[in-house]
Amino acid sequence: MYPKAVAIHKKIIAVLGGTGFVGQHLVRALSEAGYQVRVLARHRERCRELLVLPRVSVIDTDIMTLSNLHQHLAGCSAVINLVAVLNENKKGDFQRLHVELPRMIIDACVANKINRIIHMSALNAYAGKAPSRYLTSKGEGEDTMHMAADEGINVTSLRPSVIFGPGDHLFNRFASLLKFVLHLPLACPNARFAPVYVGDVVDVVIKSLNEKATFGQRYDLCGPRVYTLQQLVAFTIKTLGIKRRVIPLGDGLSKLQARIMGLLPGKPLTYDNYLSMQVDNISREQFPELFGITPQSIEAIVPRYLMNQNQRGQFNRFRLYAGRDD
Repeated sequence: MYPKAVAIHKKIIAVLGGTGFVGQHLVRALSEAGYQVRVLARHRERCRELLVLPRVSVIDTDIMTLSNLHQHLAGCSAVINLVAVLNENKKGDFQRLHVELPRMIIDACVANKINRIIHMSALNAYAGKAPSRYLTSKGEGEDTMHMAADEGINVTSLRPSVIFGPGDHLFNRFASLLKFVLHLPLACPNARFAPVYVGDVVDVVIKSLNEKATFGQRYDLCGPRVYTLQQLVAFTIKTLGIKRRVIPLGDGLSKLQARIMGLLPGKPLTYDNYLSMQVDNISREQFPELFGITPQSIEAIVPRYLMNQNQRGQFNRFRLYAGRDD
């Protein structure tokens, strides 16, 4: 179970990016913990899973308008920012959502006397030093958030590796793709990741809210094991109980595949994604002891939801698991 809120009736938590994969898990957990949750979303009618939750209000608004942020953050005690995009639909999306939005959030927090922000960043996010525009912009946004300390705002940044769990964009995407192909040409097969369970990430967020020791800190969040991308695909194939051939591509063909697929609808892989995978998505740091969490492995969690979907013949629908079983 997730930790209970300290002052249930007084705590209103604003969540930006609450309709995404991590956001839906987090909002559900915050609600169960007794918090009042205010989700700012562009399309309220698409948030049916959240609309039925107790103590959750979904507000239809454009978060990229500063006046809207000022208005809808009023009365909140903390802001959790989960907004991120892996690929740009429009040129400038990385700068707008990863850098400019954090500045606007700080402005709105100062105006509303909100002194707590939890910011979702990413591993290898370093301003001016990262290999891709995605990671560079995430690094700039993270640094921007921590400058809010000058305004008396306590910021905690979380830097996860790739996140898995029911509804994820990792194993579910592999499963959907493998349903239609017998041979899978795989770019960057040796890229390394330390997948972290969404339930563990959610636990960290909630435990951080009122924990002063986390103020001003930046935490790497990784799962217990490191895998190559090819190993993750092989695990998906084994879990689904199907026969597929994975064709690992060399660097030249990986670049070519990324450039071609970046032109397709939905951009399943882009050249910027390729650049991000040139650095291992892992950390030298252990999972932070402060939170008292033993990170879950993909072997313990993924078969629970992936096999359920496979048996029903559904790869793109999911059931949200609100908490941990341990």
